[in-house]
Amino acid sequence: MARDDNTILSALKPLCTRSAVTAAATKSTRAPSLAIYNAIRNTGYTFRYVSTESPSYKMIKTETQGRVAIITLDRPKALNALCSELFHEINDALAKFDNDGAIGAVVLTGSERAFAAGADIKEMKDTEFINNYKSNFLGHWVEQISKMRKPILAAVNGYALGGGCELAMMCDIIYAGEKAVFGQPEISLGTIPGAGGTQRLTRAVGKSKAMEMILTGSVNLDAHEAKSLGLVSSVFPPEKLVEETIKTAARIASKGAVAVQMAKEAVNHAYELNLASGLHFERRLFQATFATKDQKEGMSAFAEKRKPTFTHE
Repeated sequence: MARDDNTILSALKPLCTRSAVTAAATKSTRAPSLAIYNAIRNTGYTFRYVSTESPSYKMIKTETQGRVAIITLDRPKALNALCSELFHEINDALAKFDNDGAIGAVVLTGSERAFAAGADIKEMKDTEFINNYKSNFLGHWVEQISKMRKPILAAVNGYALGGGCELAMMCDIIYAGEKAVFGQPEISLGTIPGAGGTQRLTRAVGKSKAMEMILTGSVNLDAHEAKSLGLVSSVFPPEKLVEETIKTAARIASKGAVAVQMAKEAVNHAYELNLASGLHFERRLFQATFATKDQKEGMSAFAEKRKPTFTHE
C-alpha cells in the first residue's frame, strides 16, 4: 500500500461509522488506490472521495464515490443549456476519468429541474454555415463520449430537450426520474437535431415515433413512455434517481474492467455491423477474455463458490 494510502487510512479511523465516510486528499489529486478502496469496502462502509485539488470547472461539478465518477451539469440559471464551454469541460473530465484506473464507470446528471433543457440558442443563433462547416460545429459534443471505453450512465431528471435529449442518448444507460421529459423541439426553431437526435432516437424508439417527435417538435415523452419504448432502462422517484444510478454504476465498476469495456464495445458494434459480422466480432472478444487474469479469477471463484476479487487485468 502506498504511503499516501496509509495516511488516508489513519485519518479515516476516528471517522469510521456505519454512515457514509467522506475523506479529502489534501496533497494528492489521485483517487484512492484499489487497495484502500477494497480495505474500506470490505468493512461494509460507504466510501466517498473528494479531491481538494480537483480541476477548476465553471459549468460542471465532479466527484468520485468508490470506483464511480459523477459529473453534474451546473448551469442552474440556464437550466443546464449546453454550450461549447460546457462541453469542453465535460470532455476534459471524461478524458481524465477514462484514463484513471481507479474509476470503473461514470454517472452524468443535472438538477432535479433539468438534466439539460437544450442547446444554448444565444450562442448559436448568429453563426453562419461556412464557419459551422469549417469548424465542424457540434462535432466536439460527441468527440470524447464516443471514445469513452468506460460505461457512462445518464441520470435524467426534469427536462432533457433538444441537445439535452441527445446528450442523454450518447450515454450507455439512461435512468430517469418520474418527472423527466424527453423531446427534440429543434424544428420549431427552424432547424433539425444536429448531435444525433435523428439517428439515435430512431434506433431507440422506432421510425414512426421519432418522426412524430422530430417533425412536430412538440410531442415529448414522459419517463414512463420513454421506458416503454426502450429509450430509458428504469424510472425512479426524482429524489432517489442519482442514488440508484450510482448503485448500478458501482455494480458495473465492481466487475472486471477489461470485460466491461469489451462488453460495451461489442454492444455498440451491434449498431454498426450486420449480424454475421457482429457475431464474429463478439466471438473474438469473448475468446480474448481468456487472456485476462479476471477471467481466470471469475471462473475459479464460481467453481469454488466464493466471490471473485477482480484486479482489472
